[in-house]
Amino acid sequence: MNRKTLVLPAVIGLLAPVLAACGGTDSGSNSGDAIVVGTTDAFTASKEAPAPLDPAYAYDVGTWNILRQTVQTLMIQPRGEGDPVPEAAQSCGFTDSGNERYACTLREGLKFADGDPVTAADVKYSIDRARSLKADSGVFALLSTIDTVETQGDREVIFHLKTADATFPFKLSTPVAGIVDPDIYAKDKLRDGFEVDGSGPYTLQAEVKNDELVSAVFTKNPDYKGSLKVNNDKVELRNFKNADDMGTALDKGDIDLMTRTMSPELIKKLSADSDDTVDLVDMSGLEIRYLAFNTDAPAVRSKAVRQAMAQVIDRGELVSKVYGSQAEPLYSLVPASITGHSNAFFNQYGEPSVTKAKSLLEKAGITTPVKLTLHYTTDHYGSATKKEFELLQKQLNDSGLFDVDIQGTPWATFRPAEQKGEYDVYGMGWFPDFPDADNYLAPFLDKDNFLGSPYANSTIRNTLIPESRRAADRLSASSSLTDIQDIVANDVPVLPLWQGKQYVAAGDDVTGTAYALNSSSTLQLWELGRGVSG
Repeated sequence: MNRKTLVLPAVIGLLAPVLAACGGTDSGSNSGDAIVVGTTDAFTASKEAPAPLDPAYAYDVGTWNILRQTVQTLMIQPRGEGDPVPEAAQSCGFTDSGNERYACTLREGLKFADGDPVTAADVKYSIDRARSLKADSGVFALLSTIDTVETQGDREVIFHLKTADATFPFKLSTPVAGIVDPDIYAKDKLRDGFEVDGSGPYTLQAEVKNDELVSAVFTKNPDYKGSLKVNNDKVELRNFKNADDMGTALDKGDIDLMTRTMSPELIKKLSADSDDTVDLVDMSGLEIRYLAFNTDAPAVRSKAVRQAMAQVIDRGELVSKVYGSQAEPLYSLVPASITGHSNAFFNQYGEPSVTKAKSLLEKAGITTPVKLTLHYTTDHYGSATKKEFELLQKQLNDSGLFDVDIQGTPWATFRPAEQKGEYDVYGMGWFPDFPDADNYLAPFLDKDNFLGSPYANSTIRNTLIPESRRAADRLSASSSLTDIQDIVANDVPVLPLWQGKQYVAAGDDVTGTAYALNSSSTLQLWELGRGVSG
């Protein structure tokens, strides 16, 4: 059998960093019942971010993918596309016509991994805790439409919302709504370090050295009760310094599967090589990459500077030279496959044009060349990021309108600096909390946005976002969503660049790889199993 490249039609998101895991000397072929998953990413606890795995703090796909294995939520997003379904809940639904009252009934017999019962009071405690802590990651903003949480008995939870929010079931499927034990998670303090306790399908055993997670083993939770079928007893996550080493480990059988982050070169190699032991799964993606601006910074305070950058940058060249067929140009924060998408930036700027960019700057009285530093993270989005920013630098400088430097920084330093407003222009990626256009707009543009951006548009915040959330039929929200995208294209607080695909490579005796990730980039370790090689 030749190496198989499996192309899946379902829209499935691209996995962000998982964790640094180094699980001993056993290889994938002789490590007992453990399925070994490779990754190139690392997780650290620092002074700026001491509680990376607290559900009230965590807000990136990597930490969420740890929490999703261990901490239950009332709802869960399905394997592929579609609305969320009950998980810790037996049933959930709006009980009024205005989408402002949402009620859930818990499953009977739910237990935390230590044997304590899970009650409606625990759900209320967990939600209220995240809302009151207001961690600087900004994750609490996902719960911003909640007014009060009410309980009735041990199994009934009722959410009273401030305003209609058709996306609320999706938000209850995210880890910030994860159910934690009040005896372990303090009400007024985040839980530092890498310990996680919940009622999810797995328990986590973590080995930590020098504030870095160096080993992580997920073991099937015998007390788990929920909607998921767990197809394995144990999964180990193992870290590699680079994609080439990870690919070599897969070829040697030292790991069973790899996801994040395969380099463009490795993906090309896997696609082209003939092999009878490794399958490459190619799926549509919901990951986006973009430049973000500190709109208070003197260098980019003028909208004309940001518009000129949007006018000069050539997305087609960027994609073709750096990512090839693994990405496509993006002209909005909302990916092309999501209901409500519009090509707002292309409609505003058309093809790249130095002449048009020069005119924008001249009309605003901006002296050229405009000096800027573009910041990027060296270890969070893969090795191709440096090449991407080198090309962005070249495009802008070749216009003669900009004098651009680039600076790469490890994520552990990059993210806190970005949050503090230390960067004028910086590159970020976004993997959706849930597959709805609202989640590509509100987290960047609403109050308490996760970027900490000073940009504020009252029409977007006070009218268009609330208006779009009232529409239970998401297609009927398109008018409001399009208006938001048009304002963003004109004001350019963020500049979308591309959207990517997702890839999983695995030994052909591993089953469930088609569902290893869902449409919101959720790592679904419970789907993995072992079959018969051949």
